[in-house]
Amino acid sequence: MDSVTPSDLAGRFRATRALTEALVAPLSDADATIQSMEDASPAKWHLAHTTWFWETFLLRDHVPAYCLLREDWPFLFNSYYETEGARIDRFSRGLLSRPTLADVLEWRAAVDDAMTPLLGDPALADLIALGIAHEQQHIELLLTDIKHALFQNPLGPAMWDGAPPPAAAAPAPMGWHEHPGGIAAAGHDGNGFSFDNEGPRHRVLIEPFALADRLVTNGEWDAFIADGGYNDARLWLADGWAWVQREKIAAPLYWREGDHFTHQGWQARDAHAPVTHISHFEADAYATWAGARLPTEFEWEAIAAAQDPAGGNQLDGAAPPLPNGQAGLFGDCWQFTRSAYLPYPGFRVAEGAVGEYNGKFMSGQVVLRGASCATVRGHSRASYRNFFYPHQRWQFTGLRLAKDIGA
Repeated sequence: MDSVTPSDLAGRFRATRALTEALVAPLSDADATIQSMEDASPAKWHLAHTTWFWETFLLRDHVPAYCLLREDWPFLFNSYYETEGARIDRFSRGLLSRPTLADVLEWRAAVDDAMTPLLGDPALADLIALGIAHEQQHIELLLTDIKHALFQNPLGPAMWDGAPPPAAAAPAPMGWHEHPGGIAAAGHDGNGFSFDNEGPRHRVLIEPFALADRLVTNGEWDAFIADGGYNDARLWLADGWAWVQREKIAAPLYWREGDHFTHQGWQARDAHAPVTHISHFEADAYATWAGARLPTEFEWEAIAAAQDPAGGNQLDGAAPPLPNGQAGLFGDCWQFTRSAYLPYPGFRVAEGAVGEYNGKFMSGQVVLRGASCATVRGHSRASYRNFFYPHQRWQFTGLRLAKDIGA
């Protein structure tokens, strides 16, 4: 944080807050209220929860004269912070017809005004940076959650109108970034902002490997389906095969025949674009079918350290996100690894409520790396650790293959 000036931080705060609101501009109050599943939250709730974060951890805790706009709203918009008290059940968020979308936007404006004097306080810079990163995470969740909600509508409504984007260019044959292996440093190096789960920096042993230079495409996934990939138990982890059978999974989420559902409604599926909205189970099965494997998170990081984390297809403004196959390890979709989401050696949970941010979720999930077309540009970095349960696929999740060399 030493290189970030108060004016930089203030600018990032305002830009992030404005982007959240610009993204919900196409939504009605009804659109913004619905909740399609427990993993997802209504757009209105995301708007309110991020505002609750600023009001609670900055204004309430650091402005002695500050009074909450509504004393009962923290019960509605606390997410999972046990130290902040009771809250509504997660799947009840979609029942909140009140406050209205207009009420929440009015609250956001009041909190933004109240935050202005704090943005120049160096003592609060780290906490403000965390709040910005937190809201950027919710921007991506807002986009993926509303996509899942609109997908439930038989009419296939579009969040954004307009012509579909141009088709992706045909990808080159898959190439490989080779790495000789050895002892490598992994984790955040301490320069700039990071989440607690990215450290401490530590040593890892990497065997010689190669990482694919591009993502797996929709057309390649069609070949997996045509070859009976979803019907061959030999390709699947046991839990994955049970999931496929139980849920009758036969294709990535949002697929039907030659189309897929997007923020612009149903569109023709581009065979050259990266496949996305797949689970870890599906990614692992495809890798096995392709005679490869998923990379470890440390292998991925070893290659990504030399690339620009702000490159590739990421979110630059209020526009429909869609993978397009741009080169690089960052952008288009989050990439599954085969690494369990666990603490690094020496990890310690931070004091206070912010200590609940990541550490308590380090169980039963898998790590993803990179960034997606719905990730705010500048949010990710080589050490960034995203994480989901193996069956989840409503995020922009995709696949980059790895293989051993010299074995």
